Amino acid sequence: MSSSSDRRVHAVPLPQALKREPGLPAPCAACAARTFSVCAPLDGEAQHRFFGMATRLQYAPRKLLFQEGDAADHVFNVTEGSVCVSKALSDGRRQITGFLLPGDFLGLAQGDSYAYSAETLTETNVCKFPRGRFQRFLAENPQMEHRLLGMASNELAAAQDQMLLLGRKTAIERVASFLVSLSDRRAARGFATSPLPLPMTRGEIADYLGLTIETVSRAFTKLRKQELIALETIDRVQIPDLENLRDLALGS
Repeated sequence: MSSSSDRRVHAVPLPQALKREPGLPAPCAACAARTFSVCAPLDGEAQHRFFGMATRLQYAPRKLLFQEGDAADHVFNVTEGSVCVSKALSDGRRQITGFLLPGDFLGLAQGDSYAYSAETLTETNVCKFPRGRFQRFLAENPQMEHRLLGMASNELAAAQDQMLLLGRKTAIERVASFLVSLSDRRAARGFATSPLPLPMTRGEIADYLGLTIETVSRAFTKLRKQELIALETIDRVQIPDLENLRDLALGS
């Protein structure tokens, strides 16, 4: 990962022309991620107060939002782009624990430091909030606290799925499951899935799935030969028959 001193980030300028939603701050009204973000339940007045706490930032690809062990002073809402989250292992390796999309929220910590690292995969826009002010805002706006709890429940379910993925599935089933899950998550947010963007490297997919790079590459080749996927480029995959790929992922 990039060192924490090598962050290229700058404030995001306000768009010149926005499709405004009545009652919301201009950037929020135009935000494509708002309807599935933590702030979705807020009315116009509350959204104005929430946006007033935010710093809108744009990160270049492959830059750290924060590193494991850093002081957990801020939380982040991803509004554009994609982010990889990971933990360092005792032997120096890393375990990638997830790939985040617009609408995902990160940075909440049990203690005073982050328990994982977060690095952008693509050019990424975030809203960054001071942790203390965010927590006070939650206490004053239970509808958003309820929303955040729902998102945390989904993350727990995803973690349980990941345990099953790593413990019981074959290599090709793991790769198929990864592609299906990413396609489903993008589709649920109204994003394009054909072709399916893969901003992560094969090595990062391997770290996420508990495989070697060579095994992941062989699995992609097998899926292509079975005509379950078509590789447009290294970072774009066509899935001509999602249901057949889903059956393979489920071991059917």
